[in-house]
Amino acid sequence: MARDGDITDPERQPGETIDRALRPTAFDDFTGQQAAKANLKIFVAAARKRGDALDHVLLSGPPGLGKTTLAQILSREMGVGFRATSGPVIAKAGDLAALLTNLEPRDVLFIDEIHRLPAHVEEILYPAMED
Repeated sequence: MARDGDITDPERQPGETIDRALRPTAFDDFTGQQAAKANLKIFVAAARKRGDALDHVLLSGPPGLGKTTLAQILSREMGVGFRATSGPVIAKAGDLAALLTNLEPRDVLFIDEIHRLPAHVEEILYPAMED
């Protein structure tokens, strides 16, 4: 039997599953800056109403604060796909071009540690962001 309780619930039986993901899947489940979440909700609602892609978003902060989770929530709220990669993994411009080519319209591409993206690869990203 699945319940929506806490894993530490004394009423929980061995083998009982919990219907809650380890990562939050919606803005309301995400713990964070309320003003920033409110703004992101407005951005998502406006983009969905227009039928457009979400404008570019830069999530900044130390490791472990939920940037990847928030990017996944953004894609889920937009109803689009999510692709994640890391800046150091993209060594050649062709690597990034392949990623961009395989995205569907309005998909979210999350590049963790984007500050470590080689400069010659960054040049490929600029025209893609304008389109």
